[in-house]
Amino acid sequence: MKNTLKLEELGLFMLGIYLFNLLDYARWWFLVLILVPDLSMIGYVFGNKTEAFCYNLFHHRGIAIALYFSGIYSSNSSIQLSGVIIFSHSSMDRMFGYGLKYETGFNYSHLDEIGKK
Repeated sequence: MKNTLKLEELGLFMLGIYLFNLLDYARWWFLVLILVPDLSMIGYVFGNKTEAFCYNLFHHRGIAIALYFSGIYSSNSSIQLSGVIIFSHSSMDRMFGYGLKYETGFNYSHLDEIGKK
């Protein structure tokens, strides 16, 4: 992936950290929760189609932003936290070249084929 895209994702990851710091949670919660969206990979047990759906649901920044603003609207910091974690995690994943998954398998994402040489 091009370095400019990686820098953009780094900037979005830093935005996620900033938004987390606006919430009233201890900083260690960010470190504990940042990898939670990867639990969605359990969908692989049910096949590529289910895995792609589960993975994409918990790695989609549009959903993360909707959660964050829903939390603001309802004054619910837990919902805001969920949005921030999904947003930050998605940016971190994309920084490393992992994008939203296609139904053909884990190595096929909207960014490129993972592990392609």
